[in-house]
Amino acid sequence: MKKYITFILIFAIIGLLFGYLIFGKFAGEYISLNTIFSSSANAIEQFGRNISGLNSIKQNILISGGVGAILGFIIVFIRRK
Repeated sequence: MKKYITFILIFAIIGLLFGYLIFGKFAGEYISLNTIFSSSANAIEQFGRNISGLNSIKQNILISGGVGAILGFIIVFIRRK
């Protein structure tokens, strides 16, 4: 069981990396991970994140990680049979 969970986590991390490489660019440069995954301190900062699109970038990267985890689960399920 531990082997399966490790396999799924590895695919989730790979999905996050691919998501960052695909969606992490803003104005031609990659945004730092700290900027993407830090929380907003106040309403003005949250408003700025919404306008600049950081929230959608973060969401797309997390969805990519989820897709990677699902793909890892499917591969584990197929290999188990």
